Amino acid sequence: MSRVAVRALTADDWPAVEAIFREGIEGGNATFECATPDWATFDSGRLQTGRLVAVDTDASVIGWVAASSVSTRAVYRGVVEHSVYVADRARGRGVGATLLDAFLRAADDAGIWTVQSSIFPENTASLALHDRAGFRRIGRRERIALMTCGPWAGRWRDTILVERRRTD
Repeated sequence: MSRVAVRALTADDWPAVEAIFREGIEGGNATFECATPDWATFDSGRLQTGRLVAVDTDASVIGWVAASSVSTRAVYRGVVEHSVYVADRARGRGVGATLLDAFLRAADDAGIWTVQSSIFPENTASLALHDRAGFRRIGRRERIALMTCGPWAGRWRDTILVERRRTD
């Protein structure tokens, strides 16, 4: 495994982040989204807390993690939904684990008590990553949405809801 550094995601990272996001969309097992947003939409829809990129030894962005609030209601202020994306060329090198670990530390420091995500059951690498990070599988949401693009277009998809709750 090559050395990976983690730092804050900035607007300058957007072209690389968007390219990695697009790879996930094209693979069909990362998101229901069919297109990447523009920077302004991405930026306004994600929390500043834990918005990180992984960079390789040549400083190229090879992964990212970010979260969104699940609700605007004050009682849910400590509950977020996160996404972790790793560039195809960097898979299998521990990039996802490095990003997720850094994200969870930032979330804990910010007082976030529940981190959740919905993962396609076919995305076994992401499920294993989250299992190793201490997430629990809450349940399967059957036929939660109809895929409208990519290799699964026209098919209803299930997701596995995972969560990690702070222990203190």
